[in-house]
Amino acid sequence: MIQLRKASERGHANHGWLDTWHSFSFADYYDPQHMGFSVLRVINDDRIAPGAGFPTHSHRDMEIITYLLQGSLAHKDSMGNGSVIRPGEIQRMSAGSGISHSEFNASESEEAHLLQIWIEPKENGITPSYEQKSLPVAGNNAQLNLLASPDGQDGSVIIHQDVRLYATHLQEHGEVAYSLPAGRRAYLHLARGKLKLNGLELEAGDGAKILDENINILSTEAGSEALLFDLP
Repeated sequence: MIQLRKASERGHANHGWLDTWHSFSFADYYDPQHMGFSVLRVINDDRIAPGAGFPTHSHRDMEIITYLLQGSLAHKDSMGNGSVIRPGEIQRMSAGSGISHSEFNASESEEAHLLQIWIEPKENGITPSYEQKSLPVAGNNAQLNLLASPDGQDGSVIIHQDVRLYATHLQEHGEVAYSLPAGRRAYLHLARGKLKLNGLELEAGDGAKILDENINILSTEAGSEALLFDLP
């Protein structure tokens, strides 16, 4: 079974410096029918104006993943980490017992476009931690690339939950298949382009809840970039 949610159905807020779309309930957007899926709690599709960003704020008991589509994002946190994340990299922050951080567009001229993802951890109150890795995936026409996992498989960042996050860049007429293990669920977020999921057409920003199905992704027109979550 596949449940499609079109990009235009998501929550939306434009604060001037931040134009954001919420796949699930977040901040002032509340929809009891879209509170998350399995342990996937947040996918925010954010566009941040040059030089703007989120001043220091706090989190706890959440696995937070940042995936850049365009531009760059400067990160600072209460653990002493300071870095800039760019496309082709992934950042993971385990908020655990509590952490404060800030995020700003690192450019004074270019918009930053990113996905911020929250996953509920398996255990609350863990020691906060941070990880950032270069994981280039562009140009691969027939592969799902593992970005995050509970065991760091294939050099992925480690998240404290039984979730595997994959990314794929498909060129024109590219195809990739994923067999969903029995008893598992999946969520697909199309970041860019167009593709078909088992024959179902998706456009940028669309999401799909997937249960008890093998997954076939076929790009159309100029190709696509998508994230796939394998969930408990």
